[in-house]
Amino acid sequence: MTLSAISYPHQTPPAAGDAMAVAPGIHWLRMPLPFALDHINLWLLEDGETWTAVDTGIGLDPVKAAWKSVMATRRIARQIVTHFHPDHLGLAAWLQEQTGAPLWITQGEYLTAQMVKHQVGAYGVPAMCDFFRSHGLDEAVLKALLDRGNAYGRGVPAIPPTFHPLWEGEDVTIGGRDWRVIIGHGHAPEHASLYCNELRVLISGDMLLPRISTNISVFAGVPDANPLAWFLASLDRLRALPEDTLVLPSHGLPFRGLHFRVDQLHTHHADRCDELLAACTTPKTAAELIPVLFPREITDPHQAMFAMGEAVAHLNYLEQAHRLACIEENGTIRYMKNR
Repeated sequence: MTLSAISYPHQTPPAAGDAMAVAPGIHWLRMPLPFALDHINLWLLEDGETWTAVDTGIGLDPVKAAWKSVMATRRIARQIVTHFHPDHLGLAAWLQEQTGAPLWITQGEYLTAQMVKHQVGAYGVPAMCDFFRSHGLDEAVLKALLDRGNAYGRGVPAIPPTFHPLWEGEDVTIGGRDWRVIIGHGHAPEHASLYCNELRVLISGDMLLPRISTNISVFAGVPDANPLAWFLASLDRLRALPEDTLVLPSHGLPFRGLHFRVDQLHTHHADRCDELLAACTTPKTAAELIPVLFPREITDPHQAMFAMGEAVAHLNYLEQAHRLACIEENGTIRYMKNR
């Protein structure tokens, strides 16, 4: 079956604290976020008399209140977290305290969470600011990032002390059905999506979203990383799944049209790379190129952090494809189109 567009079988999301059935044994939760992206989708998978939660929401009281409403009628016996970001891992420790449900997550995501939570080395805010300074970010924005401090630690108040590791290609049995773990890269170190062939359902996390492009960033700990190349390769692996797969994303509505969306995202990033190349006829820093990628005013430090990380990701991708030259002078990194 070939789809020429994205379709949405469920047009209206559930209210916070409510659950909506979207497939046999799968319920949809939606929790609030305090950002421009104001929600996250979580998933409950029926497992006999208990439930497995996929992702937890950010560590805020309104999300806890919504969870308490859910838990009034369901016993959560396991939690699977797709990746370390606070809207996904934030309440894992709290949920474990409330229910005893152990955390299942990939090792790369668990260890990264610990490093960012505890500001270890290059995963701390000062190192991030030094990295962004080398890419030309304005001192006023850097000060705002420093003053904001460890926002991750506030969104993830605690991390469970132990975890069960998820591995690429393994099958996790939930409710008598096998869910295959598909590891993706680029958005996070070892992001885990889950695919059930029996139901033709993919819980995609942040790896495949229907309307917005997943943030792809480079940060101080791995300054020469090429997450855009890793992300595009991960998308291509999802083409092996049926086109009519029901995709359950972390943001937006459940959708069908997986292959069509993968093609859209390839085109989107190719267009952004072409725009950067056109702008780099003279040497430019990543900060100078933010308006090329994001033609709107970016004022808050949260968005500035993502914009800088994404700009460097695209520039690293083009530099490692030998389409841009990287020029470092007096501690500042600039990029220029290869002649």
